[in-house]
Amino acid sequence: MGPIGFTWFLRLSLLLRCFSARVLIIAGFSFYRLPSLLKMWRSSTPLTSLQLRRFLLRCFSSSSSSSSSSSLVLSYCLRSTSYLDLYSLSSPQRHFTPPSFPLSRRFSSQPNDSADDGLFQIAESISFELLTDTDSEPVPIIQRLQRSFSHITPSPPLILQTLNISPEAGRTVLGFYKWLSSDPNFAHSDETLSFFVDYFGRRKDFKATHEVLVDGRDFAGAKTLESAVDRLVRAGRVTQVVSFFDRMEVDYGFRRDRESLTLVVSKLCENGFASHAEKMVKNVANEIFPNETICDLLIKGWCVDGKLDEAKRLAEEMYRGGFGIGTLAYNSILDCVCKLCRKKDPFRLESEAEKILVDMDVAGVPRNVETFNVLITNLCKIRKTEDAMKLFYRMGEWGCYPNETTFFVLTRSLYQAARVGEGDEMIDRMKSAGFGDALDKKAYYGFIKILCGIERIDHAMTVFAKMKEDGCKPGIKTYDLLMGKLCAHGRIDKANALSSEAVDRGVPVEPKSYKLDPRYVKKPTVAKKEKKRETFPEKMARKRSRLKKIRLSFVKKPKRRAI
Repeated sequence: MGPIGFTWFLRLSLLLRCFSARVLIIAGFSFYRLPSLLKMWRSSTPLTSLQLRRFLLRCFSSSSSSSSSSSLVLSYCLRSTSYLDLYSLSSPQRHFTPPSFPLSRRFSSQPNDSADDGLFQIAESISFELLTDTDSEPVPIIQRLQRSFSHITPSPPLILQTLNISPEAGRTVLGFYKWLSSDPNFAHSDETLSFFVDYFGRRKDFKATHEVLVDGRDFAGAKTLESAVDRLVRAGRVTQVVSFFDRMEVDYGFRRDRESLTLVVSKLCENGFASHAEKMVKNVANEIFPNETICDLLIKGWCVDGKLDEAKRLAEEMYRGGFGIGTLAYNSILDCVCKLCRKKDPFRLESEAEKILVDMDVAGVPRNVETFNVLITNLCKIRKTEDAMKLFYRMGEWGCYPNETTFFVLTRSLYQAARVGEGDEMIDRMKSAGFGDALDKKAYYGFIKILCGIERIDHAMTVFAKMKEDGCKPGIKTYDLLMGKLCAHGRIDKANALSSEAVDRGVPVEPKSYKLDPRYVKKPTVAKKEKKRETFPEKMARKRSRLKKIRLSFVKKPKRRAI
């Protein structure tokens, strides 16, 4: 065997090592194309990843019939070529890693050729490289990404998808960020930088966040600032938020103005850190004087924290300073009063809320839809659905019209009260009002969960059918909830039909055992014994036995002798 024959024999063995014979048979690979493959390998010019992708696609598409499993294998084979160069396997300078398929793959019964699925496959391939163990792959992540994905033009959706499916990558994502920075065909923006800040903030890795912000200070903007502040506040690092605001202009290039101060105060007050927010506002008052919006946010922060006295104290200070509180502050106070009444004395909720509404009218502050949403939400939480409906019909008297929040709260409350017909009418009214886009998969799942909780499984199936009619694709949780409830009711046939439907739609429902509710167990019917009519001799015998017992009852029984 000559050197050329040995070379193509080695490459053929490596090809069979990467793609096992089982995969080649399932995918319908035609072996009569092997001579052309060997002829191509004998050429001196190595195959690029794009040429190899086209060649494999042509080979796999030559099969006359293909099943759903073969299309799935084909997608994996094409996906693996994006990070594996078969020609480079024969080179001794590179380290060989056996290809393995990522665990977070998308299950589907049909091949997907859309742009979204192609983007998802590329994101999975990059995620596989990010999740590869550094001990098994000594090559740095930047070199591996440059070697495997040099032909790809990164985009913000691709970056976001990759980060979302790589939660365990950790600090390896820094290499991904540096690879993007070194790509001449890509330029970071405020949006892409905020993706990395969000990712490291979710992991509470604020040292990596600092490195990203320092490196990207030239293109960091409002989105990056919002992500950084939001992640610090949600992690409970309140003192770091204050220090971050003090040095962000010098360290990261963010502007310290009223807009950035409003953003920081808003994030602090939404999470109940009003004391730190108020202290920070007073410390920077000589540099950035607060406006009415910042004061309203501070009152909202005290109300979120449940401290009504502090909110009223701050409102009085605002009045003395010449500021008037707006609708946002009054809505926050109203919500705080309703929550305290629900906790201590629910019967006082309406009277105490009326006092706040009177104060609003006296101050000349108009009501808005959020004012009615606060009242309707709190009334529904104390199961006063009828009062909430009356308030809903009176919203037009103040020139207010319901939004999607109003419809959602009332629909859930009506379903919880077993007023399923009115709940369906509220959904139809929501669609006619122009809020049909808000009825997504999450909203329908909430409705179905409530109906299953009150044992209205038939109506839950009706809402499920309406969900599919509206174009919402049910997920794993929806199917699992309905199948579990159907099995609990003993309706196994419908549960099996629902499971088959989930498989047909490509939803990866895992088979599991469901418990049957004892209330719905069918009890065996016991046949009642018919009373047989006595014959005359039987009747006389029964009477004689009864008379004998009566006669013997009058006979004096002998006393027992003492031993």
